[in-house]
Amino acid sequence: MNVVPFTESGKLKIIYDRGLMGTTHDWCESFSTYPRTYDLLHAWLLFSEIEKQGCSLEDLLIKMDRILRPYGYAIIRDKVDVGTYIKKLLPALRWDDWTFEMRPKKDALTTGDETVLIVRKKLWNHSVQDLS
Repeated sequence: MNVVPFTESGKLKIIYDRGLMGTTHDWCESFSTYPRTYDLLHAWLLFSEIEKQGCSLEDLLIKMDRILRPYGYAIIRDKVDVGTYIKKLLPALRWDDWTFEMRPKKDALTTGDETVLIVRKKLWNHSVQDLS
């Protein structure tokens, strides 16, 4: 499923032309995926766009956590300062401690100084000790 921000609905035609499924969505609002969850989420400059709209980056990460299956991956390509902020929030989500950070190759689609984070969601295991 491809989800395009409502502000860029023109890009949905490209998705449909390739025979893929897609929809538009305002990421400041909740996103219903019931009964589906996903193994991979890819967010390209989504967090920067959300920030411009005055919406919460933390809320978007919580939505991603809800949508993502255990041991699923998230690829987040965004501005360096946004990537640094997201890395600080990963332990609170109990996502895997490891993050692989890299700089994307400069090309026509790059919008300045960007970073790519690849993170993995853990399976939450609770022992009897944790519950007491």
